[in-house]
Amino acid sequence: MNLFDRGDFTSFVEDLAGTSLVDQWDSRVAKVGDKVFGLLSDADRHLAFKVSEESFEILTSLDGVSQAPYFAKRKWVSVRPDTELTAADVEEYLVRSYRTVSGSLTRKLRRELGIED
Repeated sequence: MNLFDRGDFTSFVEDLAGTSLVDQWDSRVAKVGDKVFGLLSDADRHLAFKVSEESFEILTSLDGVSQAPYFAKRKWVSVRPDTELTAADVEEYLVRSYRTVSGSLTRKLRRELGIED
């Protein structure tokens, strides 16, 4: 799976409980409970997702990874296709972003969306 491909990105996100996809900001935006957890830019095919503070420091030191514009103050990274990260790493970080954002939803909403605690 290549998350930098729009079809693969869409398929991957749709497999996560309670997600929705919208086209906004010239991107394919992945949301859970109306909160963004990832996006694929249509313009330059970079991925952006939320990471922990520790991961932010580590990832932004790698080639192909930088602070995500407009999201950086909330510890978001932008990952280009030429990144040092493996495809499996990118998938894992996107799932972590999903878990972080979905974990901030109310228990009631998580239940309604079919997200396990």
